[in-house]
Amino acid sequence: MKRLVVVGGGFGGLTVCRALRGTPIDVTLVDRVNHHLFQPLLYQVAMAGLSPAEIAYPIRSAFRDDPRVRVLLGEVVAIDRDLRTVRLLDGETLGYDWLVVAVGAQNDWFGKESTWGARSLGLKSIDDAVEIRRRVLLAFEAAEREADSASRDRLLTFVVIGGGPTGVEVAGALAELARTVLARDFRVIRPESARVVLVERGTRLLPGGFDPRSAESAQRQLAELGVEVRLGAEVRDLDDSGVALADGRVECATVLWTAGVRARALTARLGGVTDRAGRVEVAQDCSLPGHPEVFVIGDAARFAPEGSAQALPGIAPVAIQQGRFVAEAIRRDLRAQPRGRFSYRDKGIMATIGRSRAVAEAGRLRFGGLLAWVAWLVIHLWYLIGFRNRFVVLFSWFWNYVAYRRGARLITGERAWERLADYGVGEEPRLPPPEDTQPGSRQ
Repeated sequence: MKRLVVVGGGFGGLTVCRALRGTPIDVTLVDRVNHHLFQPLLYQVAMAGLSPAEIAYPIRSAFRDDPRVRVLLGEVVAIDRDLRTVRLLDGETLGYDWLVVAVGAQNDWFGKESTWGARSLGLKSIDDAVEIRRRVLLAFEAAEREADSASRDRLLTFVVIGGGPTGVEVAGALAELARTVLARDFRVIRPESARVVLVERGTRLLPGGFDPRSAESAQRQLAELGVEVRLGAEVRDLDDSGVALADGRVECATVLWTAGVRARALTARLGGVTDRAGRVEVAQDCSLPGHPEVFVIGDAARFAPEGSAQALPGIAPVAIQQGRFVAEAIRRDLRAQPRGRFSYRDKGIMATIGRSRAVAEAGRLRFGGLLAWVAWLVIHLWYLIGFRNRFVVLFSWFWNYVAYRRGARLITGERAWERLADYGVGEEPRLPPPEDTQPGSRQ
């Protein structure tokens, strides 16, 4: 029986496996984690809007009733295209007749991982999101115990670097968390006075896909939430006390990084031509040039439609459509038929900014605010979830988000209070000023 190895259990990888149901092919799906992640809602976990279990579920559950599919928890470290084998970190070797590489992307600090990467928090996995949630909530807890006003202001300042869709969503959700959800939880500080700064090197938000008018709408909606947007602000350095920009400095305790992504290292080991982001160039049938048995899809691939120099963006709809195409191409290989060429159907792009705030584009149609937010909720979530119980996930998210029920604002980890030392809070309690001079006192 023919063998297919799929590396990566994201949108693209799962779509390939599911679309080949009923074919005489042994499928092995390898992933470094045991769960599929609904990445468009990852920022909601980071901002305590949802729990991890609401946006992820075990990969094995998706193939419980499909005996052809074998799921392995492991990491592919080498690919031999001549022998048609992949080797896992533990030494196991898997043979294949077709290989699909759908490993996604990772954070990119532009060569400064050891410095900037060590001082900021990226957002590409559940572990990243949970750590951001922990650090953000700890900053508020530390500020509650901080008597020095300058130190308190620094703790309550959050910098988001990168003005793309993820940066816009994170900044908006963080502002809402501070101004609405946490507003009544503290006695000394005023969480709503927290400063959220969104830094973008370019001259506009949402570059590389959204219309300038949508970018302007997003900036206005962020301003309504109190987010300080700084455009044309190049990051010069990150250190333990803040961010140095070309036009000034922002003292802060928490830096969130959404400025760049690049393909995972495995992509470069395929031996193809890669771009600056590490994506490997693929042919019009999504295969590696010279190796039609190897497909690369999603964030790992640089696919430029015929006649265009612009590659498709690294978004879930692209990966899903490529996954369906590759599954059909494999079916055609079994029938000795031509594969055809992949053609992407652009169904629009969206970005949420906050409760009842979003921007959306579909063809020539552009809209923002409540209408865009409802469209994002109904279309984006409903379409992408597909393999889950749509109603349960949709209702859970809708109820938590609309009713401001943020039950996921948990600081996890044993003896989490000891982490306050990272923010300058010592073992001895730091008493607040007298009642009549407390900065957070309410009249």
